[in-house]
Amino acid sequence: MHLRLTFVAAARSASLLAERFEDDRPLDQAGWNEVQRAAHELVPLAAAELRYCSPTPRSRATGDALGYAPLAQPALRDCDMGRWRGFTLGEAMAREPEAVDAWLADPRATPHGGESLHAFITRVGGWLDTRPVDDGGRVVAVAEPSVVRAAIVYALKAPPATYWNIDVRPLSTVTVTGRSGRWNLRLGGTVGRT
Repeated sequence: MHLRLTFVAAARSASLLAERFEDDRPLDQAGWNEVQRAAHELVPLAAAELRYCSPTPRSRATGDALGYAPLAQPALRDCDMGRWRGFTLGEAMAREPEAVDAWLADPRATPHGGESLHAFITRVGGWLDTRPVDDGGRVVAVAEPSVVRAAIVYALKAPPATYWNIDVRPLSTVTVTGRSGRWNLRLGGTVGRT
């Protein structure tokens, strides 16, 4: 028995140059426009048996705009960034350069007082591993790009530092197939095909 789970990265809520940790802002006009342009490719995913999203406003709005009517999943929330919540990486670096360096170098570090990168990846992976598996079952999950990156690292059993080398663009998709502990990454193809 295997599952096919497609992650859709949420549309943007602000300039990508101003990405903030745990950004709870809603979709901006550019994000709404992106959803409209991508809808023809992404709407077919609404046929999935199960539809989920991160609990953020932009993930919910992206899923709703695509007709998914997704169920928010707390385990798909962004990494808890503690006192850096709402900061850009540059702002955190300006305030606490050594702490940011430690956080970037050690996946178990929590200098911000929140969640480590390792714990974040493990949490997202735990959610992935507990999805109901029906042979050929299809699931879609709209999530923050950081959550999609964590899921990829987990599915590939890659070292946590790999997280920093994955770029997930708004409204991009990635599919994992398999079951708990045995995931494969599927790249390419058309959204509507299996």
